[in-house]
Amino acid sequence: MPDIEQNFINMYDLVLCLTNAVDLISPEVADHHQKVAYLSFRIAEKLCLPISQKRDLVLAGLLHDVGALSLDERLDLIENEPITSENHAYIGARMLEGFLPLKRPAEIIRYHHVPWNYGEGRTYKGHSVPILSHILHLADRIAVQTDNQRDIIGQISAIRKNILKQRDSVFMPELVDAFIEISNYEYLWLDIVYKPLSYSLPEILAVDNMRLNLDKVIDLTKIFACIIDFRSPFTANHSAGVAKTAEKLAELAGFSENECKMMLIAGYLHDLGKLAVDKNILEKPDKLDPSEFNSIRSHTFYTYRLLQPIKGFETINKWASFHHEKLNGNGYPFHLSGGSIPLGSRIVAVADIFTAITEDRPYRKGMSDDEAIAVLKRMCDENCICSHVVSILLDNYDTINDIRKDAQEKAAAEYNYIIKSPY
Repeated sequence: MPDIEQNFINMYDLVLCLTNAVDLISPEVADHHQKVAYLSFRIAEKLCLPISQKRDLVLAGLLHDVGALSLDERLDLIENEPITSENHAYIGARMLEGFLPLKRPAEIIRYHHVPWNYGEGRTYKGHSVPILSHILHLADRIAVQTDNQRDIIGQISAIRKNILKQRDSVFMPELVDAFIEISNYEYLWLDIVYKPLSYSLPEILAVDNMRLNLDKVIDLTKIFACIIDFRSPFTANHSAGVAKTAEKLAELAGFSENECKMMLIAGYLHDLGKLAVDKNILEKPDKLDPSEFNSIRSHTFYTYRLLQPIKGFETINKWASFHHEKLNGNGYPFHLSGGSIPLGSRIVAVADIFTAITEDRPYRKGMSDDEAIAVLKRMCDENCICSHVVSILLDNYDTINDIRKDAQEKAAAEYNYIIKSPY
């Protein structure tokens, strides 16, 4: 089993994973974060900003729209930049600011939709607006004008004219001037539409300086869980309950301290692929139609593919992504069975089911203890889930249920803080 405590995990790999997950929601927003990150870097490079600021800008670019909690909101931001656009910026900043390596990028994100407005944009509601936020704003508005389906070189002139028309009114003049200078270089535009754009970003980020140990990975993946769950009040604290339940089950099953931490990470990430599922499907209280159910069934596949490129995450990926596999082979998406399903995956599966049936949701109350126990026992009888893991849960039911409730109460409080009005 990989020891990621010693080998560390690269933060860039995790951030890029999250970026790709958020962009999965629709082909209309695909690669937007990477385009903005790249353009922000090139503008900052032209301004001869220090490498630390360039790195913060790239991270901010890769994460700038994580506070947009639905596809409609993402599309509205891209197409119209509505007057309420700062709301998602504040939500994204609140999600990220508690994680120290992302504190400065969070501050950039917070103000990235503030217009320059002939210099009034130096401050916003009594707060100083960093120049990096204005760079991010400009890069964002350039990126939304690019069309990957058409000749990119042929688009340059129209984009330049549109940006120049907004010089000083929307965008800081010095930044527009820097952009106009670098816009003459064809490679810049070809880079933007080149699919493996992510391969050029590690060099920009000096990724060797962004290694995270296991505890820091936990902190970052907890933010992932917020982004996954906070799209809907229906699931606003689900991953927190699964993660803490799985961690305790792993401890009781004899897992090592590091393995329990890995289990916590797997619990936070198990529904990462749900970012590719329409919010209306996730929130539907009625029975799903076949097409909607197929969309739900795809989420574990996306979790697996999103986590697959992260070096050192091999075991965590299996634990997180196989949580809808069944011992009888009738699960999804890989139809694993019996001994091919790792114990860690079996633990996440039980933790997911237990949390889902006992948690309260806006459209229904959670099951009583007796009802939940009956469901778990029935699924064991049907050879769907691991009877050994269920027996551990039942032998420690009150303790584990209290841990689940406490984790979800804390997550609910965090949800209420993050989505509240910024004013």
